Amino acid sequence: MFGTLMSALVYLVVSAVVILIVGKLNLGLTVKSFGSAVLAAIVIALVAGLVVWGLGLFGITLTGGWLAAIVNLIVAALVLMIADKFLSGMEVHDFMGAIIAALAIGVVGWAVTWALSLFGIVL
Repeated sequence: MFGTLMSALVYLVVSAVVILIVGKLNLGLTVKSFGSAVLAAIVIALVAGLVVWGLGLFGITLTGGWLAAIVNLIVAALVLMIADKFLSGMEVHDFMGAIIAALAIGVVGWAVTWALSLFGIVL
């Protein structure tokens, strides 16, 4: 249990750092502070979970191929736009900004995860 909780906390911090980096690079969203980035990571995770669960109710899965990648990107952008409505410390500029931010979060998140794996930290 402690390991699972610790993994979740590390993942939360890494997600917040990724959101903060993308916000500082002005890639479609603005984040006011690290605290706002932590809240954004929590809200984004909750909204994404609800969206994926809702799609699953209709038998829609987002795995494999270019079409799934495009749908995942659009869903991620919509998740950012929904999360924006619940957070005062994060602002998504527009739908195109949400697409760019979702893509940037994915790329920066992959890079951070890869770098951590070099030190034996697996998320």
